[in-house]
Amino acid sequence: MAATLAELSEICGARLVGDGDCQIQSVNTLIKAKQGELSFLSNRHYAHYLSKTNASAVILAEEDHSKCPTNALISNTPYLAYAKVAKYLYPSKDYPAKVHETVIIDEGTSIDKSASISANVVIGKNVNIGEKVFIGPGTVIEDNVIIGKDSILVANVTLREGVSLGNRVKLHPGVVIGADGFGMAQENGQWINIPQIGSVKVGDNVDIGANSTIDRGAIEDTVIANGVKIDNQVQIGHNVIIGEHTAIAGRVGIAGSTTIGKRCMI
Repeated sequence: MAATLAELSEICGARLVGDGDCQIQSVNTLIKAKQGELSFLSNRHYAHYLSKTNASAVILAEEDHSKCPTNALISNTPYLAYAKVAKYLYPSKDYPAKVHETVIIDEGTSIDKSASISANVVIGKNVNIGEKVFIGPGTVIEDNVIIGKDSILVANVTLREGVSLGNRVKLHPGVVIGADGFGMAQENGQWINIPQIGSVKVGDNVDIGANSTIDRGAIEDTVIANGVKIDNQVQIGHNVIIGEHTAIAGRVGIAGSTTIGKRCMI
């Protein structure tokens, strides 16, 4: 969607210098941007591209404005301002309310009429699916799962029994939540599997990247608090507790029973 620079200035809280009626259609990098596009500068590594940009506008800090050849949105936090602008220009997709004919639904399940469920989804008993939830193709949802409103399961997601997702959770392709933790006892040189009877509780506004896995608790639950952001290919062991708004980059492994606080970056 298009917007004027004046609109974008209000949205991101940046000071406008230049033509407020300038129309912005999309975003791009400093070096590739053209007329009708907006770019940003937050990393000093790319500062030498600023004077050469063909963008219609650039989000940048005050100290870089003198080198800017075009309209500017000046911010103390250019990257944050860019994030707000990009979110406005590229709004989330709306999914039609429907249940595909190939979906298998067991007894006792409640699906809000505004939800969208794609092909080849399997849903177990006593599942509760909230308002405007999107469930992508090939997803498996086992018994007694709860999925909060506005959540998105992109494709081929597996939620094992008893898993609970909050509101506005996004799970990317291949995510597995609630698989058994690595719990075993040894007897005479052999391993005995210990039943993993806890589950996983995921808070609101959590994003989990592709092919990441979160194990169910051995007795009590594994807990992912509100606002946590998890990248691709992350493994989280049983009974881990991750505090609010912590961010975890790709290929991190977290051993069972670890506790991580709020707003950590790993």
